[in-house]
Parts: sequence; structure tokens; C-alpha cells
Amino acid sequence: MRRSVAVRLSALLATGALAAATGLAVSTSTASAATGGVTGYATQNGGTTGGAGGQTVRATTGTAIHQALCSRASSSTPIIIQVEGTINHGNTAKVSGSSCNTAAGVIELKQISNVTIVGVGSGAVFDQLGIHIRESSNIIIQNVTVRNVKKSGSPTSNGGDAIGMESGVRNVWVDHTTLEASGGESEGYDGLFDMKDNTQYVTLSYSILRNSGRGGLIGSSESDRSNGYVTFHHNLYQNIDSRAPLLRGGIAHVYNNHYKSLNESGINSRAGARAKVDNNYFEDSKDVLGTFYTSEAGYWQVSGNIFDNVTWSSRSGDNNPAGPNPTSNTSVSIPYAYTLDAANCVPGVVSQTAGANKGLKVSDGSCTPQNPDPTDPDPTDPDPDPTDPDPTDPPTGTNLSLGAGADGSSKADGTSYGNVRDGNLSTYWSPSGSTGSVSVKWGSTTTVSKANVRLASGSGTIGSYRVLNHDTGAVLASGSGSGVIAFAPTSLKKITLEITSANGTPRIAEFETYAS
Repeated sequence: MRRSVAVRLSALLATGALAAATGLAVSTSTASAATGGVTGYATQNGGTTGGAGGQTVRATTGTAIHQALCSRASSSTPIIIQVEGTINHGNTAKVSGSSCNTAAGVIELKQISNVTIVGVGSGAVFDQLGIHIRESSNIIIQNVTVRNVKKSGSPTSNGGDAIGMESGVRNVWVDHTTLEASGGESEGYDGLFDMKDNTQYVTLSYSILRNSGRGGLIGSSESDRSNGYVTFHHNLYQNIDSRAPLLRGGIAHVYNNHYKSLNESGINSRAGARAKVDNNYFEDSKDVLGTFYTSEAGYWQVSGNIFDNVTWSSRSGDNNPAGPNPTSNTSVSIPYAYTLDAANCVPGVVSQTAGANKGLKVSDGSCTPQNPDPTDPDPTDPDPDPTDPDPTDPPTGTNLSLGAGADGSSKADGTSYGNVRDGNLSTYWSPSGSTGSVSVKWGSTTTVSKANVRLASGSGTIGSYRVLNHDTGAVLASGSGSGVIAFAPTSLKKITLEITSANGTPRIAEFETYAS
């Protein structure tokens, strides 16, 4: 049954990496993450909402993700980061700020809360770059692919884990993701989904974990038993050697998952862990449930599972499989409502729903995949509501700033207010310091609903900004970074970009304005 993971994978994974653009785009639009669909243990302990209600930021690089975190008012200010493109070592740098604690070579969600990271448009791929959640709470990761994260060799990231959680983490929902590697530990990889050092109230749903020596664990050692309350449902574990998952202490609810080609062992409940294992489909696998590689027993409650071409080894020493006829040896009470699909339809349902870029389809227990709630648009649709265009799309129509007037606060030597509305990206206005404002003005009332802030070469970055109706002082939008900014259509004679913080000196090449 055992085969080399590296050999098995050679025909399955794409190896190319895209050259991603840098930068952020900010809007005040409703997020595309289906945050209303949180399930399992992530609904407990006050629930998991991620960045719901916060600002929406579009990021195409890892540095831009970090910049979005660091530009918040505080480490708990809600934010939704929409990611598109390939995130890799070449575009993921450390960013500093009072609301973040980031590092290069990894997406670092450390000592923060209330954050959603969601793939949008053509998709988000974290290539050889892991996502690390540490000392954080209320985090949602949705509709992304994380692949080929290494702990040895080059490049390394996140200790070799695709998604890793540790040190007092609470309330995380990981949904509709694809987590994959190109082999096992000997090829430099570790786990796909690891939780340790007091991580609790986590749900992994509608995700694919494949082509790895290790699926994931709860607890880093037999003594690390402070983790638990984790739900795994409607996931595909495929071509995994072991740890699907490994449980040390705590409680796990494992239901409606499809396990295919588990080569050494599957759900490894040990060190006092208790697992409720309902209506899963195990196929072409070995020792899919039991206590393995330790004398410290774990426990399970089983019902409704299907074992299709599953082989079981004999009990001996530290090897204690639950089969060939698994029976319950504990009882687990589940505190939340859930609906089970029949086990015989799990492969079909999971194949249509699990993984990134599947349209966030879910199951309601009827064995028929359902589209997400219409109030939660599909993030893979670049324009889910034709009446509410994606504010990060390039604006259409005439740039109203061309030929208009301009003024502002004090400017750096050699720059001009008029350079922000001349259509020339090589000329620019800069504030005399890291903060300041520049305005575009017209002789008569003009309706504006979008702005596009374009930086010149060699520019510093905008940490935070406000767009103001200069006529009334009303704040039309606020955010961080540069790019397209959308707001409600407003009739005015003067619009102001106010930079309230920056890294380096921003060079504003163009402050474009559009009616739509």
C-alpha cells in the first residue's frame, strides 16, 4: 500500500509560479467572504466572524497582506483582505506597525484578531509560503490554496506547515481551502494543518488535504493536551501517509469526510483524545482509525462510517487499530447543531464542494451540493452583483481630474499639486513630511464615485488615508495603501486625499477621479 509521495505527486501538481504585482486596493464595499456559514466548534466560545463589518482591502502580494494588517487602527480592528494572484517569498516582506507583528517569508497573523483572508477573482495561491496564526483569535481563511511549504531545503516557511496555529489561538474557521505538498518529511515538508500549544475552537470545512506525508495534528507532543474542540467536516484527505489528523488530548468531531489512499494510518486518537467519527467514507486505505505509535491511548465514538477496501494491521505494542470492526469506546457530546449527509454519498458531495475555487458550495445534508446563501456572494465571481461593480476594477469613463484644478497642504521641494492631475506618471506631488493632503477641484459641481491613487516610481507607501468631500468635510472613504477607492456617488466641487500616515515619502503621481 505504501508508495513514495514524491513519485505519486509528480504528475499532479503544477510547478510554475506567477509573477505577482505589488500593492493594495481599498474599498468600503461588502466583503465577498461567506462569513455567515461558519460551522462546528468555531461557532462556540462567542463564535467566529473574522473581519466582518470591517474595511475590505484587495491584496496581490504577501507584503500587501502585511501592509493591510499593519495599517489598521489597532490589532483588533476588523478587516477583510481579499487576495488574488500568487503569494510567494519574492513578494512577502516584513511590514512594521503598532497593529501587527509580521515577518518575511510567511503570512504572519500574530497577536491580532478579527481578520478574514479570502481568495477572490481568479484565485489565491500561497506558493511555498505558509500561513502562521499565533496568539490570535477570530480568524477566517477561505478559498485559498497553500502548497509546497517546506521546513528544510529551500525556501523554508512556517516550519513546513501549510497552515499552523499555536500559542493561545482561539476561534479559527478555515473553509474551502486546498492544502497540498509534494511529499513527506524526507522531501522537506511537514504538516498541512497543525494546531498546538493551547489552540481551541477551530473548524476545518470543505477543504482538500493531499499529497503529503502528514495531514495535520492537534498537540505537538503527548504532554501538549491543552488543544481541542476542533471540527473536521466535508474534507477530502487524499494520498496522505498519516495524521488525518493526529489527536493528542481534547475533543474532535470528524464527520462527512472522504478519506482516500491513507497509506499508513488515518485518524490517530491518542494521549487521552476523544473523537466523534460520524458518516465518513474511508476508501483504499490502511488503519484509518485507532491509536498508533504510542502506548498512551485515545478514544473514539463511531457511527455510520463506510470502510471501502480498508485494510487493518494486527494489534501489537504501540499499534492499536480500531478495526477491522470499529466500535465505540467513549461517548462525546456535541454542543452545536449539524446535519449529516449519508456516508454513501460523501465522495460525490465532497468532490463537488471541497477545495478552493469551487464557488463555496456546501451541503445541507440532502446529498446535493448547494450554492452559498445569496447574501454571501461567491468570491470567485469577479463581479457577483452587476449592480455593484467590484470597486477594485479599473474605473471606466473619463478621468475627471484631467484639466481640473489642484491644491493642497505643504509640498516637498520640486513637486507640484498639478502633477496629480496631468496624466503623467513620471511627475508627482509629495507632502513635505509623511502626512499631508492634495485636492482636485472643479469650477462647477461634479459627481464622483471612484478615485484611483497612483504612485510614482520610488515612492514610499501610504499607511492610512481619508478621502474627503472638501465642500462639507464629510469622509467619503478611509483605508490604507494605494489603488482604486470606491464610495457612494457624491456631488461636490472639491475632493481631497488626506494622507494620515506613511512609510517613507509617498509620491502621488495621479489622483484620478471618475463618475463610475
